[in-house]
Amino acid sequence: MWRRSFSSAAGSAAVLKNQKWDALVIGGGHNGLTAAAYLARGGLSVAVLERRHVLGGAAVTEELIPGFKFSRCSYLQSLLRPSVIKELELARHGLKLLKRNPSSFTPCLDGRYLLLGPNKDLNYSEISKFSKRDADAYPRYEAQLERFCKFMDLLLDSPTPEILHDISSLKHRLGDKLKNSTFWAKCLRSALSLGQKDMVDFMDLLFSPSSKVLNNWFEGDVLKATLATDAIIGTVGSVHTPGSGYVLLHHVMGETDGDRGIWSYVEGGMGSVSMAISNAAREAGAHIITNAEVSELMVEDSGRVKGVRLADGTCVQASTVLSNATPYKTFMELMPPDILPDEFLRAIKHVDYRSATTKINLAVDKIPHFPCCKLSPSEAEHQLVGTIHIGAESMEEIDLACQDALNGLPSRRPIIEMTIPSILDRTISPPGKHVINLFIQYTPYKPSDGSWEDPVYRESFAQRCFALIDEYAPQFSSSVIGYDMLTPPDLEREIGLTGGNIFHGAMGLDSLFLLRPVKGWSNYRSPVKGLYLCGSGAHPGGGVMGAPGRNAANLVLQDLNRQLK
Repeated sequence: MWRRSFSSAAGSAAVLKNQKWDALVIGGGHNGLTAAAYLARGGLSVAVLERRHVLGGAAVTEELIPGFKFSRCSYLQSLLRPSVIKELELARHGLKLLKRNPSSFTPCLDGRYLLLGPNKDLNYSEISKFSKRDADAYPRYEAQLERFCKFMDLLLDSPTPEILHDISSLKHRLGDKLKNSTFWAKCLRSALSLGQKDMVDFMDLLFSPSSKVLNNWFEGDVLKATLATDAIIGTVGSVHTPGSGYVLLHHVMGETDGDRGIWSYVEGGMGSVSMAISNAAREAGAHIITNAEVSELMVEDSGRVKGVRLADGTCVQASTVLSNATPYKTFMELMPPDILPDEFLRAIKHVDYRSATTKINLAVDKIPHFPCCKLSPSEAEHQLVGTIHIGAESMEEIDLACQDALNGLPSRRPIIEMTIPSILDRTISPPGKHVINLFIQYTPYKPSDGSWEDPVYRESFAQRCFALIDEYAPQFSSSVIGYDMLTPPDLEREIGLTGGNIFHGAMGLDSLFLLRPVKGWSNYRSPVKGLYLCGSGAHPGGGVMGAPGRNAANLVLQDLNRQLK
């Protein structure tokens, strides 16, 4: 079993058929590649099967307009776990992070603007333009979130303390109980180190709407709205949705080169993250194949997985299969009928896969000019390296945009996060021209007033977004050379995200930790022996963090070691 695997571009079909693999990974997204790297480093023969012609899943770079390289889905890096970066030596494998400073720019129609970033003096000066009280409170707010994130680190880098199924050995049962007890003891120590006041505040953050959390901290509408966008990214919820406060932690949860809360661009686009991980996997011996769509899981009569069948009919044998696909795709579409328990299937079917997210990637011939900056375009570039918040000057505006979607309509005034990575990354656009990402909410999967399959309807919504940007940056629309647009159905069809949900399932409190993807199966295993989840639908969830892939691979290696003893 513990033979070293290999990589070869030629004869992929023959290679797949002519051996039984220790492990197959369905999907070459960043988590699948991460799992493959760790499994190969553990000595297993591993093959990654990617449906598309390009690796990366949602962390992908594609040149859809000549000379312009788009990060088609994910567009910023911060959540990638430091353990993954260090252990896989991703810098050596080509990962180069470009820190953003300032990190946030919110223009206002009344001529004001708010800049935020890692510079505490800048933050104080900028927030003071709106509220001296808020400027004093902001460092305390960030410090508290940082303390909460340190508490969360233990949860992110470890499998959940799930009760194991079908363990007959007393030795293994006792070992499992000891491991779970150790985990809870670490959590208790971390909680005690926080202190009761912070723990109460942490619980408040977890269960409260983000609007309540931010109203308790601040008074200025622009600051609250800027921070609130972190809480609604990728969701169908509003700032008033209970539990949305938890996602505020993303403001400081990640890091870049050890600096907490710093979000960065990746040189070459987000596909460079996936390429670096794939390089590490290949170096370790993993075999990675594109244009290899899995159509069905193969399961023995005993209930153990035995491999996969590809869309072209090729059968690939394996002792273990890890799925980087969504839970719905894995268990509802790839699994043969009458294999899984009805209760498990019902739970998987009713995971919240809804999405209200659209991504537009643009090629433009110039940097947008925001008159509120009162600077020349070349001087203003520095202010535009961060995320530019369009149409979100108050939490009420965000809620109104959400209400439109709940009524079945794309937001009349969408909430737009604009980024211009080409300001820092000169490798992704021709000289003098730029790549712009627009992350847009809210757009229902099935609008009640039209269809995303209608080119006229699609174009109308894109122009609505461009017109809104024109209000803040006049003549922006005229700078557009071309664009690529991914609505929720597009994200489902092209990237494989069920419902278009960028997290492989909602990140609500009822879908996290021991409840992700469903109760009783939070530790990457499944009711089918030898079949594991390794994607964002598993703990700890979505975002380009690599934790599900790393945790799942380590668990597989532990299970295989246990079988050998």
